Amino acid sequence: MLRAYGPNCDGGIIDAGKGQRIPDDATWIDLEEPTREEDKLVEECVRVQIPTREDMSEIEPSSRLYEQNGALYMTLSTIYGVEEGHPKSDPVSFVLTDNRLVTVRYVTPKPVRAFQQHAHKDHLLVKDSLTAAYNLLDVIIDRLADELEEVGREIDKISAHIFAKSTNARRIPADRLTSLLSRIGRAQSLLVQIRISAVSTARMLSFFLASDRLRSPEAAGLRDHIQALLGDTKSLTDHSAFLGDNLTFLLDASLGLISIEQNAAMKLFSWAALVFLPPTLIAGIYGMNFDHMPELRWLFGYPMALTLMLASAVLPLWFLKRRGWI
Repeated sequence: MLRAYGPNCDGGIIDAGKGQRIPDDATWIDLEEPTREEDKLVEECVRVQIPTREDMSEIEPSSRLYEQNGALYMTLSTIYGVEEGHPKSDPVSFVLTDNRLVTVRYVTPKPVRAFQQHAHKDHLLVKDSLTAAYNLLDVIIDRLADELEEVGREIDKISAHIFAKSTNARRIPADRLTSLLSRIGRAQSLLVQIRISAVSTARMLSFFLASDRLRSPEAAGLRDHIQALLGDTKSLTDHSAFLGDNLTFLLDASLGLISIEQNAAMKLFSWAALVFLPPTLIAGIYGMNFDHMPELRWLFGYPMALTLMLASAVLPLWFLKRRGWI
């Protein structure tokens, strides 16, 4: 899918198969899952090569950030699928020329979708290629901050869940512990994708700042804005590391609670063994039926045996409670 935005462009779909052309006023050209015809049309328009899916998937910085034929090629990882509960990251490539910004992507992250709507209403956001690149990056970083805040709120809820005061002997039932571990895992998955995106964005911004594209006097103000975005991104990276440490602590606390539950269950079995072992011993002795066992012919032998078994069960419990062991 091919869309064009600019001062006199409404962001409508351009059908390369029907011979439609890209408007001359277009400053931002957005390619979503481009076909070969769309790639060819954009390459003819901007006169540079469009990166392929394989080029975008390279993890080496030298393959993601480079300059070729006067155009800057910059690829960052963006988050998608958060609303569906399956956060993932996918590369989005920026191809920046003198007068046009081309983005190539195979997913539609929420910040890109939001910026499309803003650019359709306010053409000043895409008045030129540099402004379009800055505003799009700004929206992506804002979205990262929002997702990081959501992770922070979820961590606070998990912490309150783990350390909430309870009068029950069992602090957290087994089903709640399972749910707790699942919540920690989902928060960690989202945090990992946020960190991947933040590191990738910071690397791209550093490359962008070092390029000659922002060294001209006309781009001095924009350079300061990009520098501010880089500072924000590094702050997000540091904050994500802090939240990751908190999640690790909460995971350890949850595993500790599980160990306490397991120890409590084993302690219950130990009590049961202690209570029933003496009566079993007494019942075993009187079940041997020796000839020389006076109690077998005694009128009160059976009640006496029952009394001994009851006393042997109650006295250990009384002793343990008195010592405060149970």
